[in-house]
This record gives sequence, structure tokens and C-alpha cells, in this order.
Amino acid sequence: MRLFIAFVAVALLTGCATPSNSTTSATQQRQQNNADSRFTQLADNIWQQQVLLNPVSASARDHREFDGQLQDMSPAAVKARYEKQKGWLEQLQAVDVSQLNEQNQINHAMLVYGIKNDVDEYRFNAHYMPLTAEGSFHSSLAFLPSYHPFRDKADYQSYLDRLAAIPTYMEQQTDWLRKAMSEGYTQPAAAMAGFEESIYAYIVQQPEDSVYYRPFQKKPEFIGADEWANLQQQAANVIDDAVMPAYQNYFEFMVTRYLPNARDSVGASELPNGEAFYNNRIKHYTTTDMTAAQIHELGLTEVKRIRAEMDAVIAKTGFDGSFSEFTDFLRNDPQFYPKSADELLRYASFIAKKMDGKLPGLFKTLPRKPYGVAPVPAEIAPKYTTGRYSGSSRDDQAGFYWVNTYALDRRPLYQMEALTLHEAVPGHHLQIALANEMDDLPEYRRSTYISAFGEGWGLYAEYLGIEAGFYQDPYSEFGRLSYEMWRAARLVVDTGMHAMGWSRQQAIDFMASNTALSLHNVTTEIDRYITWPAQALSYKLGELTIKRLRQEAETALGADFDLREFHDAVLKNGSVPLDVLEQQIRQWIKAQTAV
Repeated sequence: MRLFIAFVAVALLTGCATPSNSTTSATQQRQQNNADSRFTQLADNIWQQQVLLNPVSASARDHREFDGQLQDMSPAAVKARYEKQKGWLEQLQAVDVSQLNEQNQINHAMLVYGIKNDVDEYRFNAHYMPLTAEGSFHSSLAFLPSYHPFRDKADYQSYLDRLAAIPTYMEQQTDWLRKAMSEGYTQPAAAMAGFEESIYAYIVQQPEDSVYYRPFQKKPEFIGADEWANLQQQAANVIDDAVMPAYQNYFEFMVTRYLPNARDSVGASELPNGEAFYNNRIKHYTTTDMTAAQIHELGLTEVKRIRAEMDAVIAKTGFDGSFSEFTDFLRNDPQFYPKSADELLRYASFIAKKMDGKLPGLFKTLPRKPYGVAPVPAEIAPKYTTGRYSGSSRDDQAGFYWVNTYALDRRPLYQMEALTLHEAVPGHHLQIALANEMDDLPEYRRSTYISAFGEGWGLYAEYLGIEAGFYQDPYSEFGRLSYEMWRAARLVVDTGMHAMGWSRQQAIDFMASNTALSLHNVTTEIDRYITWPAQALSYKLGELTIKRLRQEAETALGADFDLREFHDAVLKNGSVPLDVLEQQIRQWIKAQTAV
């Protein structure tokens, strides 16, 4: 009897200590739901506050609280924003990510990525250098007519208020440049040569010729003729009395103060705390833990591999001469260059439309938003890269593939297929538009752009052109390889200049001797890398990751591998860090093999 009682007691104790699997599962599910709910509330709250930190981008996202304002760049305001972002980062880092579901784990990684960058940039005084060789706050402001909404008369009035605020904003930014000069944070003089021309391009004699007057060129139906004439006059007055003097002051400051006192060195490591800053930028732009030395060696390996492929293509052309003689031939023979800007734009448009017809064979999901082809704005073209994608978060605006029509004798046609596939489709437009249209994802997921993913995808898109039937001409194939070499050489020259003491000329020589880029493009690109440390590293590292994951999938799935399904899996989460992409694709492979 005592034995029976003891047995029952043990059984009861065991039952109390070990709930059924269903009970445990339900408890765990409740805990995860609670964790997900708390995180979602925190993340949404942070994002709503974060959007309002920049009034212009807030307006573009239909947050209209500060429509007539520009961002306050006073020291007190900049520090206050940093303190807010630092606080948000601390709250996010306190979250137990293991308790979140899969999508919220990605949400968390994305939100931390963006806010951590803002915090890091303040710590490293990035606000001391609000300019690169391509432009600065003066050129960013010029996009105001595109970002600002114009849906009623009040929108036009708030736009005028923003124009009136330009002098204060530009003077605040110039104050940071003055502080930078006193503390050793200037951009390198060699890379900034001619920068003042990009400012002078915005200075006009007649207000109607200003980019800021463009919203007043065509009367909207909802405004009467007399009211419209009054608004046009207000616009002309504020451009004459406020905007043009602000640009003139900035131009004079740049010519007389900043450029003559810019530093002689080129590497980020030469800045105060420069080595730590460059390592931080590597981590941000590549989302990997690779060191500068590792990236440099990888670059040299890729350069050697691609060079062998380029030599094989040269042999196909029948050219009898050295590599340097072949690239000189490409750089100087008129047959490879457009005769007019219209010819270049038409050719880019044809390539883009040709690829449009190939997309269904490569992708299951295509974006709703269309894209256009347009020239790079003339004001920024001289020191601008050869092409770029300009997207829009607004549903009433298309994305645009910008083609640089400045200096046509430096825009070779044999590189246009690779450029177009990268910047338009299946590259940036397709990827970014799809991300923006993922309505089931939070806004911060849809709008965050991670360079290693986005630029890696762009370079992978160039490679996809092979499978889509492009590069049939050996010169075009050489152009593709030259573009791939361009991205591989970036790994070498960026780390060389910023971590290993390379000179600007050493970087130019390396790039020129290994690619078919025109010398103008080579110089423009090197100056871009000098003034934008580590960003150039993202392309090749991202592309190599996507290619490696595709190879893993093809090996694991064999005949069951579906390229369209693979592309869906790569793109379905938007722009994500490379480690997240690897995790997602390996889970997808596992799920496919389990079917």
C-alpha cells in the first residue's frame, strides 16, 4: 500500500513538473507573441519619430507636420538628433532577438542597421564633411522640387517657405565645414578639384531659369490664374533674394576658403581617428567582418581571374597587340562613342526595353512601378558617375535610369549593356521597386537600402545579361568584363588608398591599366572613392555572395533548381544584410529539398 501511495505521489509530482508538449508549445507561442507585439510597438514608434527628423523626407513620405521647413543643422539640433538615435539604438539592442519570429528578427536587424549608422556617423564627425566629389547639400537641395508634394495651394506656399529657409540651412552646413577645417576633417584637395563648378551651375541670372522655379512653370487646375501669378512672383522673389545669394556665398566660401585649405592626403586613415572610421565604414557598407587586408587580397585575386577572361575576349576580336594597346584603341576610336546625347539615350532605352521583354523568363514577380530613361542633370554631370538609378517612394512618380550625357567622347557604347542592366532592369529599378511594393513589410523595411545587397544585386544583374542573350558582340562582352573588373579593382584601390597608404595617382594607374574605362571615368571614380570611403567595396562582395548562394542552390537541387524561384527567394525580403540573405537562402534550399 505504501508502495502504491509512493508511486502515485511520484506520478503526480512528475505530472506537475513536466507539462505536456502541447502546453509547453502554447506557452512558448504566447511568449513569442508577446515579444513580437512589444517589438512591433517599439519599432513602429521609433520609425514614426525617426521619419520626422528630416522634414523633407517626411513630406515625401506623406508626413506633413513640417512641410515648410528644412532640417535644422545647428549644433544643438544635430546633437539632439544623435541623443534620440542613441537612445533608440539602446532600446533596440536590449531586445532579446531570439524571442522574435523570423520576420521580426529581420525587421530588428534592418532598423538597427540604419540607426546604428546614424549614431556612428555622429561619433566619427561625418557631419563635418557633408560633401563628396560628386556633390553636397547644395545639390541635394536641388531635388526639392521632386521630393516636395504639390497637391493644393498650401503645398506651393510651404514650398516657398522651404526656399526661404535655404540661406539658414546652407550657412549652418558651411559652419560645419569651417569647424572641419580647424580640426583636420576636410576632403582631399585633389579629389575636390573643380568642385566649385557644381555650385556655380545652380547660379542663374533669371529666377525662371533656376531648378527651384520648375514647380511654377505649369499652372495646376486647382489654382486660379491670379493666385498663380502671385505665387510665381513670390517664387521669383525668393529665388532672387534668398536662394541665389545663398549659392553665391557658398561658391565664394568654397573657392576662397575650403578648397585652398583642403588636405593633401587622400586616405580616410589620415583623418582624426581615421583607421577606426574606415573600419566602421567597411562594416557598414559590406555588412561583413572582413578586414581591409582581406578585402584587398580578394580584390587582387578577382582582378587576376577577370583579366584572363578579358584576354580571351581580346583574342576573339582578332586585335593584334597588348592589353594596354587594346584599351587605348577602345578609348580613342570614334566608332565606339555616341555622336549625340540623343543617340546615347536612345541606345540606353533600347537596351532597357529589350531586357524588359526578357524579365518574365527570369523572374516570377515583377514590380508595378515603371521607370524612365533620362540624362543626369546638367548641374551635376561633369563630376558625376556614368549612370545611376534615381528611385522614388511616391506612387505618383516613376523611377529613373540616369545616363550621363556630359563629355560624350568618354561614354563608350560597348559598356552600355552592362550599365543599363545594372541601373535599370534587372538591377536597381527591379529590386528597389519590388522592395517598395512589399506592403506586408513595415515602411522602414521597404525604404532601407543596404549597399552590399543592392549594389551586389546590380552587379549580379549585369551577369544575368549573359543568360538573357546580351553581350553577343565581343566588344560588348569586353565592356561587361571591364565593368566587373572595375568593381574588382575597387576592392584594391579603395583599401589601398584608405588603409595602405596608396596615392591618388597610384589608384588611377591601377584602375586605368586593368579596365577599359575612359580616363575621365577612371579619375571621376577614384575621386568618388576617396571622398566616400568603403562604399565601393559593397558591389563585388555582394555579387560574390549572391553567386555563391546560387551555386549552393544549384548543387543541392540539381535538376529541380528553378532560377525564377531562386530570384524570388533572394528578393522577397527586400534589401537585407548579407548574413541575413545567406540564412534566408539556406532555409529556402532546405525547404526545397524537403518537398
